[in-house]
Formats: sequence, structure tokens, C-alpha cells
Amino acid sequence: MKHVFAALLLFAVTGAVAQEKNPVTSVVKEILPHQQKNLVAAAEEMPADKYAYKPTEQQMTFGHLVLHIIGANNHLCSTIGGVPAPSSPGLKETDEKDKLVSALKASFDFCNTALAKVDDSKLSDQVELFGGRKGPRAFALIALTNDWADHYSAAAMYLRLNGMLPPTAQKK
Repeated sequence: MKHVFAALLLFAVTGAVAQEKNPVTSVVKEILPHQQKNLVAAAEEMPADKYAYKPTEQQMTFGHLVLHIIGANNHLCSTIGGVPAPSSPGLKETDEKDKLVSALKASFDFCNTALAKVDDSKLSDQVELFGGRKGPRAFALIALTNDWADHYSAAAMYLRLNGMLPPTAQKK
């Protein structure tokens, strides 16, 4: 969540938001490629034999985390863009790494397409959120960026617990 507020503050300070016709949706669209790059890189970095890794018995496996990100992207971007979510290929957390990474990339491609269809004039439109609850489209946009930050944080922790540096901690 700090990343979202930092990005919004940066845009406000530089004047980019003040000049932008659609400041909220434009910022989300600007955040997307950065989060896409980091989340895909984290999924690619984790070795295939570590996709079954989970830090504690109560936590999800890394494969489940990737599957969760795919589902969240498809659901929220569908809701935000007002377009049907891609058909589910019947993925499982135990699927091969390449299959999960490919589906993760496809979920971000879908988000790019779906988010292109929305602007700030639609922020107050009521959409179906989670569990049939209704709320403004703005809620779904904020939930999406929060999810990306949360999911990257979890992926980074899993990588570090396995002796690897997450993408954003690696030397350029």
C-alpha cells in the first residue's frame, strides 16, 4: 500500500496528475507494468522445485501464490474493465512452473487490455466485488494495486527464505 501512495504522491508533486484528464486510472495503468515486471520476474526466479515450498504449514505454497495472483488479476481486471474474464484453463498450484508463469503473463496481458477500457468517469459505477458484494469501480482499482503490492511482498519473502534476492533487491 505504501508503494501506491508513494506513486500517487510522486505524480502529484511532479504535476503529472494535475495535468492528467484521468489521474486515478492513469496512475493504475502506470503502476501495472512495474508490478507486472516484478511479479513475473519473481515467478521466473523461483526454481521449479520450490513451487511446492511454503514457509509454514498454514501458508500457501509458492505455486498457490502464483495461481492466486492469476485469479485476482483476471477477476479484478474483468470487473474494472467491464469485460469477461478469460476462460479458466483449469490450472492447479501443482502445475509445472512454465505453465503457471505463462498463465501469470497472460493475466497481466489481460489486465493491460481490460484497463485500457476504463477512465475516471467510471470510478463511481457500481460493480460486483468479492462474494457478490457491490461497490464502486474505484474500490476494485485500489484493491488491484494493493493486491500487486501484497503479492510481490509475499513472493519476495518466499524468495529470500530460499536464499534468493527478489527482483527489486538485485543489482541493476
